[in-house]
Amino acid sequence: TEGAGLFGLTSPLITTADGKKMGKTESGAVWLNEAQLSAYDYWQFWRNTQDADVGRFMRLFTDLAPDEVARYEALEGADINDAKIALANAATTLARGAEAAAAAEATARQTFVAGGVGDDLPTIALTPGDLAGSPALVDLFISAGLAKSKGEIRRLISGGGARLNGEKIESDAQTLTPGDMQDGHAKLSAGKKRHAIIKLEA
Repeated sequence: TEGAGLFGLTSPLITTADGKKMGKTESGAVWLNEAQLSAYDYWQFWRNTQDADVGRFMRLFTDLAPDEVARYEALEGADINDAKIALANAATTLARGAEAAAAAEATARQTFVAGGVGDDLPTIALTPGDLAGSPALVDLFISAGLAKSKGEIRRLISGGGARLNGEKIESDAQTLTPGDMQDGHAKLSAGKKRHAIIKLEA
């Protein structure tokens, strides 16, 4: 209609803390549609958020109260995992429902705590002191028997086949941090079928 008013809405491109954009053209994109991404994988996407993004993503993608977000932002070290779980639950509840969020969290706990990934997987036991020393992932792959040499694991990393908690390892200089531990466990993967568990002991 002639003379009708038009309005537009724009939003800044959403990126992660390392500068990568969030979108369907990116590998590992997060889809709202269950047919494109299961509720568990949707939950895990938010659970694996980088530490620096947790508060910002809570404000953008959940309806958590500002004071609650601030409380989670104040968490440090391994405690930030509680914030990541809260983010995953809140974001999944909005998109998939509370039951889907609860089921996804239960599956994750079973996978990393109850041996859901397989009781016969190789396991590396680390003490809090070991973890504080930021052990190199390259060394952990060798200790777990997933690689015979640093050259082998470096080739795996450069080819995109090495993962930590399902996320691609980008550099052979990457280390294990307290934030990588999920309920006291972390999972190393060499390709799609070879895995090992890192367990934090008291």
